[in-house]
Amino acid sequence: MLRMLSFVVGLVVVLYFFLCAFLWASQRQMIFLPQGTRVAAQATDFELRSDGLRLRGWRLNPGQPCALIYFGGNAEAIDNQRERFARWFPQHTIYLLAYRGYGASEGSPSEAALKQDALALYDAIMGAHASIDVIGRSVGSGLALYLAARRAIARVALITPYDSLVEVAARHYPVFPVRWLMHQRFEATGDAAEVRAPTLLLIARHDQIIPPAHAEALARAFVHPPEIQWLDTDHNTVEMDARFALALQRFFRE
Repeated sequence: MLRMLSFVVGLVVVLYFFLCAFLWASQRQMIFLPQGTRVAAQATDFELRSDGLRLRGWRLNPGQPCALIYFGGNAEAIDNQRERFARWFPQHTIYLLAYRGYGASEGSPSEAALKQDALALYDAIMGAHASIDVIGRSVGSGLALYLAARRAIARVALITPYDSLVEVAARHYPVFPVRWLMHQRFEATGDAAEVRAPTLLLIARHDQIIPPAHAEALARAFVHPPEIQWLDTDHNTVEMDARFALALQRFFRE
């Protein structure tokens, strides 16, 4: 009996460490989900070279003095935003650039690569615009904050944001030492402390993917408290709340 118990305990320990190794090795595939976003290069109308790769997307309302950059969610086909963003923000030229490996963009996504591309996009367009605003959604909210902490951004809007993907993962996987395992960390609070631009947080009250406590923790990291708009939706249905579009339009008109 003792031998059997030792065997079972040993098997559980081996399985646990196997699962830890799996989480460490597969986290990029768990965070970045580009499979449903791919489009032909001919369907895009904007291209950026970054790190030797062709990143492709869309430029809406060209020729406007103000620019708006959008960083989408981890499984989002950003071309779905084209019609509504062009209509909601007519005074902005809008840049929807697909992440590496998404849409028609080359390469593979990672935290470091996407942050590099965010800076490259800003630097490529800054000379054509008097000011640049930014919107980040879900995982893209960390990219928006990273950019706003390092470049002159006029206004920042964050949709279903987080304080740290490490903290979000720790909530979802409490039995695993994710704070040690995660190398795609997206620690947004450190960047938030460096942002001086007016900031709007749109928080989904019933968010199960990034629970509201993480957005509230992020809000406390800002030197200047951000404006907060609560939405009666979950993580993936924020557009269904009428206050979503109204809050964004008002914020970027001010």
